[in-house]
Amino acid sequence: MPPLQIILLLYLLGIFPGDHLASSLPLQRRDLFAVKVAPLDMALTSFDDQYKGCVEMMAAELEELNRTEFANNWVYAEAWQEAASRWHEKKDSLLPPGGLKPEYGIALMAYTIQGRFHQDFNKAVREAGRTRDSYLNHFHFKAFHFLLTRALRALRTTAEPRCQKVFRGVRGVRFVSERLKPVRFGQFTSSSLKNGSALQFGKDTFFTIETCHGVNIKNYSFFPGEEEVLVPPFEKFKVVNFTKAPDTTFIHLRSLEDSSIYNCVFVKERRCKTQRCSFGTDGSLSHWSANVQTPFLLWGFLLFAGAFGTPGLL
Repeated sequence: MPPLQIILLLYLLGIFPGDHLASSLPLQRRDLFAVKVAPLDMALTSFDDQYKGCVEMMAAELEELNRTEFANNWVYAEAWQEAASRWHEKKDSLLPPGGLKPEYGIALMAYTIQGRFHQDFNKAVREAGRTRDSYLNHFHFKAFHFLLTRALRALRTTAEPRCQKVFRGVRGVRFVSERLKPVRFGQFTSSSLKNGSALQFGKDTFFTIETCHGVNIKNYSFFPGEEEVLVPPFEKFKVVNFTKAPDTTFIHLRSLEDSSIYNCVFVKERRCKTQRCSFGTDGSLSHWSANVQTPFLLWGFLLFAGAFGTPGLL
């Protein structure tokens, strides 16, 4: 029997100890309702912008975007406030790579906070690519999507090894796919370097993922013991193996390439209606000019010291 199946069997029998740090987290009880069946496909309704060639222009829009999005979403605002406080506590010991700007690091930390923020965000990401209008007028995480996407890009440029094997356990959903089929997760997808940690989050579907765009975010997580690797929505995989067992579906994915439908949508809408815009496709990191970066950071941090400093409004 393959090692993963042996581990899962021990876990189901209640004699697999799991990871100590992961086990210390509160675990949800198994859903008493029927497990859902869902297709694993190319997630064509996902918003998958990589902002290739328009990083500086998008950065210039952040202050106004964030002001609006914070004001209309207290879950987002309080997650960012908590993450900003944690960043200030840890930044001197993190030694982040040069391309990882403070706002990128805060976005990573905000994503890992216990609570509903990352769930609300990913639910919106999965649907925001249905049409351009869905993104432009109904997606209220534009700034955060940009910052998180760029954060993963910045970490990936210095990541070693570039590709790695990770694991993901899912509770409540049995995914259906076919061998050799191309698929994407269509959201920012948490996985772990430890199969034991992944099992703590569910066993209705268990993924083995060979990712080349996912990045280890342990140093920027509220739960470093999970050894989290975050996979972006635009990474395309091939289904290497798909096995249905009585209680678990096992899916093995291998990275193929990045695959996006959208690029620079917000910038095109704001700046390219009356003039032709040309965006590069190399996706290289762009350096923000001081007059863009500094106001955004000062505005964001000062904002939370004042208006959003009052707790208990959720």
